[in-house]
Amino acid sequence: MTLSDSKKINGESAVSSAPVKSVSSGDVSSKTSEGVLLAPSTPVKSIGETGGSSGICIGGKAKADVSRGGKGKAIASDSAREVIAFKDAKLGPHDGELQFRLIHFWEAWNTLTKVLIGVEMLLIDREGTAIQGFIPAGRIESYLRRMRAGCTYRLHNFFGSKSKTNYRVAESDVTISFSWNSVLSDLVDSSIRFPADRFRIHGFGEFDAACDMRGDLYDYIGHIKLVNGQVPGDSLILDEATIAASRRVDLHVQTHDEPVLKLCLWDQAATEFWKKFRASRGTARVVLVTTLNPKRYGVLSLSSMTPSRVFLDGDIQETRDYLDWLSSNQDVANRLNADVFVKPEPATLGELFAYMKRASAKVAWFECTATIDNVVHGSNWFYIGCGECHTKAIKGPTTLMCRKCGKSEVVGVAQYLAKLSVYDLSDQAFLVLLGDAGEELTGKKASELVGSYYEANDGVGDDDIVPVPQVLIDAIGQTRTFVVKISSHNLEGKTQTLTVTKVLPLEAPEPEAKSGDDADVELGSEGGGLADESVKRACDEVGSEDAKRAKCG
Repeated sequence: MTLSDSKKINGESAVSSAPVKSVSSGDVSSKTSEGVLLAPSTPVKSIGETGGSSGICIGGKAKADVSRGGKGKAIASDSAREVIAFKDAKLGPHDGELQFRLIHFWEAWNTLTKVLIGVEMLLIDREGTAIQGFIPAGRIESYLRRMRAGCTYRLHNFFGSKSKTNYRVAESDVTISFSWNSVLSDLVDSSIRFPADRFRIHGFGEFDAACDMRGDLYDYIGHIKLVNGQVPGDSLILDEATIAASRRVDLHVQTHDEPVLKLCLWDQAATEFWKKFRASRGTARVVLVTTLNPKRYGVLSLSSMTPSRVFLDGDIQETRDYLDWLSSNQDVANRLNADVFVKPEPATLGELFAYMKRASAKVAWFECTATIDNVVHGSNWFYIGCGECHTKAIKGPTTLMCRKCGKSEVVGVAQYLAKLSVYDLSDQAFLVLLGDAGEELTGKKASELVGSYYEANDGVGDDDIVPVPQVLIDAIGQTRTFVVKISSHNLEGKTQTLTVTKVLPLEAPEPEAKSGDDADVELGSEGGGLADESVKRACDEVGSEDAKRAKCG
């Protein structure tokens, strides 16, 4: 429902078309300009809301301060101005008027300098053309204080700047930049109808072709197969603390009968999904996520960005339409079992070494088949990890501590950290079994094996090296398929030791590595911003590391 469509909302009259006055950002002065209205007196209702003024109040303290010399003088919103359609916006300064709905806005940060660059916006005009907008950091307070997504505005005076080539969220080559003399006011003409939103939905083939291209960010819709490796349903509970700590939610989503895509939600998108999924009691079936970045980490994956938004089931018309299709095509939706994952790319040991030497190589997972030649002795085959996140625990004054969880006292649990020598038809390599991968190879938990050793050897001190257990030695000679991770320390040339995140079962070497396994890698994106990535590595060369992932900006 658009603002113009509504005649009454919850018994209240629709928005009046009375003109309002506004002020520009101008040059801020310590004196208040004379004869300037501080804010429009007519309220504007946003989509889905029934009250509350969204009038723009220019100035940091609800005052319209402008500099002397005529710069930034206020102009009335009913002034006769040429209305410019988004499709006609050109590069350079404009003194005409734009009329639009504010779909969404978000902060853009320089993650290297930690400096706020400005506010990015997604705008749509009455013709349904979407365009990107930008408010520089120095002008944010003048305009942002009362801007609300879903409301309609008019803008006098702006600069058409060249859109960035990386991670664009709209088709246009022009970005609407707020300049020194820009004047923003509410648009309260209820006769003007604006679309509520604009989506650019792509499918598997289009994302596959655009993978790692750092191009435009597109939207994706489909039905949910898995949430953090679990089938959606009444019994599925997502732990808020775990999501807050990891800042991610992993989905496997399928559009109609296309291949399943791995969809990684980060930060705000992860939180937004969790809130809506919890409200659905774990039964939400359809998801639409905007502005996704396609990356290949052994498999094609879609990663959310800073401007990403999340919609489920009945939120918008697009998800409702897909839900109707899903209800009528259960045979198509159930054609692929929920426990079937997207398969990582197979590679030989030689191909893995060659990949690590590429300048364009990134952190990725691969599937590699090799024969176990030996288990390396002389070092601990396990480590003591945090009982919650499995990150290596550190010794505090009196207790074990966890850097990742930030807890000063954690319960330590033994986790596999065994180093294997393996070979295939042409190459040899060292692999490190990390966490659950060791149990998948031996059928025994590391904590069980360590506990059994100390029970059988009462006089052994805590600092003594626990010998390699027989179940690991018995694996020598086995040919197994490993899901290995090419980590940043491999790409930086620090070591060629590969981390094993999963060992496929002998009887069915087909499923992919679990989402969000012990490698705990955050899918990132280059460009406007980065976020933290916590990776558990093994052996003497392997430890916790913090990487950065990009955000749009």
